[in-house]
Amino acid sequence: MNLHHILLMLMCLAVGNSVPAQSLKKNGLKKYNVLFIIADDLTATAITSYENQAGHSPNINKLASEGTRYTRAYSQYPVCGPSRASLMFGFYPSATTTYGYVSGRENVGPDRKSWAQLFKDNGYYTARVSKIYHMGVPIDIETGSNGQDDDASWTERFNSKGPEWKADGEAELVQNNPYGDKPRKGGNVMTIVKAEGNDWVHSDGKTAEKAMELIKEHKDEPFFLAVGFVRPHVPFVAPKNYFEPFPYQQIVMPPMVVNDWDDIPERGINYVTSVNGQMSEVQEKKAVAAYYASVSYMDAQVGKVLNTLKEEGLEDNTIVIFTSDHGFHLGEHRFWMKVSLHEESVRVPLIIKMPGKEPSVCRSFTELLDLYPTVAELAGIKPSNKLQGKNIAKTLDDPDYAVRDMVFSVTQGGKSFLVRTDKWAYIQYDEDAGSGMELYDMDLDPKQYNNLALNPHYSSILKKMQERLRKKLREVRTNDLGIRYE
Repeated sequence: MNLHHILLMLMCLAVGNSVPAQSLKKNGLKKYNVLFIIADDLTATAITSYENQAGHSPNINKLASEGTRYTRAYSQYPVCGPSRASLMFGFYPSATTTYGYVSGRENVGPDRKSWAQLFKDNGYYTARVSKIYHMGVPIDIETGSNGQDDDASWTERFNSKGPEWKADGEAELVQNNPYGDKPRKGGNVMTIVKAEGNDWVHSDGKTAEKAMELIKEHKDEPFFLAVGFVRPHVPFVAPKNYFEPFPYQQIVMPPMVVNDWDDIPERGINYVTSVNGQMSEVQEKKAVAAYYASVSYMDAQVGKVLNTLKEEGLEDNTIVIFTSDHGFHLGEHRFWMKVSLHEESVRVPLIIKMPGKEPSVCRSFTELLDLYPTVAELAGIKPSNKLQGKNIAKTLDDPDYAVRDMVFSVTQGGKSFLVRTDKWAYIQYDEDAGSGMELYDMDLDPKQYNNLALNPHYSSILKKMQERLRKKLREVRTNDLGIRYE
């Protein structure tokens, strides 16, 4: 590297800006690589660097200490398929009517570039390892299939076949099994398997191994590497040593509030609860302990990938992103899993580490679909101006910069809505609110126990939030995708 190159890099660092990819190429410098890591069903409430000191996530914590940690990042749909389609294509689910277990390509059409495809078409090697678009867990993991993938996004793609709930080891079902007393069951139920064997036996271990291999193999060319870990998605499967630090007897469950459900509309009662799952207190504690063990296992695999990046000397020219597709209930309100628009289900961890940027914590509202335009900008690539996400790159220099004054999410086939502002969380079921509403004061009631929607003292607030929702829906649905709305 000659003196001109060094001065260019120093000037860019001094002004706190990324080096445009065109300038890098022109001056013989490398383009920024992108390492995108996404966990499955990972709630921010389970990560130590967020607010849970009972868990164990040292590698994610280390990344958070080196990058910008976003404390108010939200999924646009708290279910795997729609969330991933939204963040990969940069559109709200309500704009594309993508609510199911699909890639999203079906609705945006062949001419829309996904996030990864944009990099591919700009000279990057792009690879997917395991679940980035939707994959059925455990089915697609057991069979090693592509799931609902988008072939146009990738130069290469790799699946990580694993035994999932059929793994050798001690198995236990911690919710009602309608098919009998068998301790193992696939699908969307909470089966725990304290598995025999080491990390490499299971899907996430194989994902880490392949990602490490690809980093070494493609270190001399610009790459966009998307690494999808399937834990802590059910079934809760991990080598048994990851369970040892989490004896279920020491788990402290969220408080049980008397008559907690009385002011929640029927549509707001989650699809999996301690009640319909017939879960005892012991089973609840075992489920939380197994979730923490699954997070710990996934975190260890994240560490292996990040260590390889460092060992190969790529930290200084690689943008690293870590997040999840949505959150997960761990017994709050006696709710479990995702789908709901309550805080634990829709809020996600988000960390961006950009070379040359100081570590920081950003409290601005952000949404997962902001990743597409932001990382493209950081890499010096121009995305389509039709994307609905916002560029949050300024927060890497100024963590107090306000990107948004609210976040928006939907669920239940696009018929239930969340508008979350600094002070208020408003949930509406149906566009005419015919199936009910929820309103929470997030300053005084951050755990959302007191629904104020029917309290006449808050009628003016309710009307303001309803108008914000109507305005947001009009904005979101104004697109050039050829979709018409009544």
